Amino acid sequence: MESMNVEKLKAVVFDWAGTVVDFGSFAPMGVFVEAFRQFGVDVTIAQAREPMGRPKWDHIDAMLKNPCVREAWTARHGKEPGPADVDAIYRVFVPMNEEIVHRYADLVPGARETAQALRARGLKIGSTTGYTRSIMERVLPLAREQGYEADNLVCAGDLPEGRPTPMNMYQCFLDLGVWPAHAVVKVDDTGVGIDEGVRAGCWTIGVALSGNEAGLTVDEVRRADPAALQTVRRRATGALKAHGAHYVIDTVADLMPVIDDIERKLAQGLRP
Repeated sequence: MESMNVEKLKAVVFDWAGTVVDFGSFAPMGVFVEAFRQFGVDVTIAQAREPMGRPKWDHIDAMLKNPCVREAWTARHGKEPGPADVDAIYRVFVPMNEEIVHRYADLVPGARETAQALRARGLKIGSTTGYTRSIMERVLPLAREQGYEADNLVCAGDLPEGRPTPMNMYQCFLDLGVWPAHAVVKVDDTGVGIDEGVRAGCWTIGVALSGNEAGLTVDEVRRADPAALQTVRRRATGALKAHGAHYVIDTVADLMPVIDDIERKLAQGLRP
């Protein structure tokens, strides 16, 4: 039986949109707005972003439970929304997202180099996502062309329960052949993505500026006034820490020093 006294990490599990691709997590946000518009309900960008990271059916369900959205839906359709309405919006959302996701598949700067550095240290690279597998089938070859490829992929709908439960992470343990949980790191830009890592017993690292919490493009981050950017960073960091993130970095380009720090803690016998 393998000793639980692990002093080295074995794997890093990354989210996709907002973490390693699609800086700012723009692909799903716009599609949610348009999908609701097709049902006669206008939603705000903030309302579309709030449940980000969840499996997309659950995301739509959460949007419909937002009091303002629920009121607008009821006024338009004459009844409160239910599961059948979630199904109907979902059937519109998925093909729309499939059609546009290729426009938002650029790697986050530093993602390829970080993955290379992790592999050079013998770590495996896992991945989970709130996207369906049909959407990810459009993303994977584009990421591969840019030099990024994970060792596994767990999508929304693959398992009986997704985020924020730890099931996706448990599947990663199996796929990658890694254990114990504290030898694994989860990196994500959303609260529910952090939740799945925390609940699985992993180290968790939030990314503040490339993801949903900030909602900025690469150029907007580069051009931002330092004080304004610090306000965004502080807000995003607080949101991710509220879900239990052990660390928060700006983007995956800043990951390796944190990996070093976690391994120092493991060597001291510390755990998440």
